[in-house]
Amino acid sequence: MDRTDSEIILLLQQNARISMSEISSRVNLSVSAVSERLKKLESSGYISKYTAILDPAGFGKTLFLFLTMEIRSLKDLAEVEFFIQNEPDILEYHKLAGSSRALLKIVTENVLSLQRITDGLKQFDSIGYMKAEMISSSPKTNASIQPVL
Repeated sequence: MDRTDSEIILLLQQNARISMSEISSRVNLSVSAVSERLKKLESSGYISKYTAILDPAGFGKTLFLFLTMEIRSLKDLAEVEFFIQNEPDILEYHKLAGSSRALLKIVTENVLSLQRITDGLKQFDSIGYMKAEMISSSPKTNASIQPVL
């Protein structure tokens, strides 16, 4: 990856719907050269997908939090992970190294919808304590890493 590839990626991160002709004019390459570079970036794994970032508030989701939970055993961990994967308000699931804990990022409507999620998690024997930390503000959020220029 060179500087031009990084510039192309940055343009796409700012607006994934930018046209090939707009990218080509900004990086001083032909449309076909930009198209070829994009194909290479995709096939090499630098670009894994194109997506739309939604505003949670527009969908009535205004409660943002991190939930730390203890995993006491592996007995029903597959079922726990199935629950987590299929709960749309759980945006991220991370197993923490060196501990028997997991971290969930949850964006939901209110305390009642959060209670529904935590009640769903409590049904599993392998889940121990849970600790919720409400996010009061997010001065920096990135949907992806930035390429090195």
